[in-house]
Formats: sequence, structure tokens, C-alpha cells
Amino acid sequence: MTKEAIQSRVDLGELLPLMEEFYTIQGEGYHKGTAAYFIRVGGCDVGCHWCDVKESWDAAIHPPTEAVTIADNAAKYSDTIVVTGGEPLMWDMKPLTTLLKERGLQVHIETSGAYDLSGDWDWICLSPKKRMLPKDEVSQKAHELKVIVYNKSDFAFAEEQAAKVSENCILYLQPEWSVRDKMVPLIVDYVMANPKWKISLQTHKYLNIP
Repeated sequence: MTKEAIQSRVDLGELLPLMEEFYTIQGEGYHKGTAAYFIRVGGCDVGCHWCDVKESWDAAIHPPTEAVTIADNAAKYSDTIVVTGGEPLMWDMKPLTTLLKERGLQVHIETSGAYDLSGDWDWICLSPKKRMLPKDEVSQKAHELKVIVYNKSDFAFAEEQAAKVSENCILYLQPEWSVRDKMVPLIVDYVMANPKWKISLQTHKYLNIP
């Protein structure tokens, strides 16, 4: 297949730049502690300086993989599938989510919301970033808002983003891992003063699992 043909199929979402896929325990947010199969799609230009998966940023180094192959692999492991990145909404997610749904799977996404929403999702975890703000549609359809707290200014940013989601969206503040010892006490105080928020921790890192 020519490079042009491959790129055409990537643009259609029939092929995706797959970085990795693995079965593990969801460590964050509303579904923490539950088994899930993760599909990590390469490609991201949001550029968070504290990102712990920077190897996902360059889509070109991750092989274009058939969406049907990804779906078949996922169906072997779990009823719950989490599509993450990178930033998965850089790509058309409709073909992949259609294939996953055809296999009777629950399909979740973790996204910055910086790109237009595509795909059919049972759960949308929106983790907005200051550099590229989320699209209104993603904010309005999010089931879960997870704001990463790296410094004190992130509390104001969190409130700005909370004003954009629906009243049924669950609100989480999560300390960035490298500054957790400094930020956790501030988050605890903030949540106690503003109980509409909950605390999310990266429990998979405490458990030393992927």
C-alpha cells in the first residue's frame, strides 16, 4: 500500500497510529479500580510540559493499525474499553467505536477536548488543558471533568471549565504526579471548601501497575 493510500485510510479512521494497548485497572476518576482495556492512540499537539506519555506525541512513529484489528484484540480482554492518547480526537473515532460497539463493548474516551468530537461514547472523561481549550460540544457532553492541578492557578482554571459542562458532569481535581506532595493538601482544602468537587488520584501509580 502506498504512503498516500495509508494516509487516506488514517484520515478516514480505518487505520489508527496505535502506540500501545493493554489490559489493566483504571487508576483515575469515576471508574477507578475497575478492569479495563486501554487503547493508546499516538499523536498529540496539546503539549503539556508535565505529560508523562510524551512518547505518544509524534504519530509518525506509531504504526498505522487496522481499526478492526484493534477492536478484535480489545474484545478478548474486557467489556470496558478506554481510548486514550496522545489526543485520540485528532483522528476520526467513528470507525473504531462502531467496531467496538458491534462487539458489545462499553466504550470510554479520555480527551483534552481540543478537537471536534467523533465516535459513539458511553463515557467521556474530559481533561482540559490551558494551551488548547476544549470544544464546547465536548464540554457539554462530558460525563466527567478531570482537571490536573500543577499549581495554584489551576483552581481558577478548573472553575472556568466547570462552568462549561452540564450539571450532571462529575467534577474531579487531580494532582499532577510530580508535585503531588505539595498540591494534595491544597486540593484537600479546596474540595472541603467547595464540595461539588471530588479528588482523583493516580491510584495505578501507587499500585505500581500500568
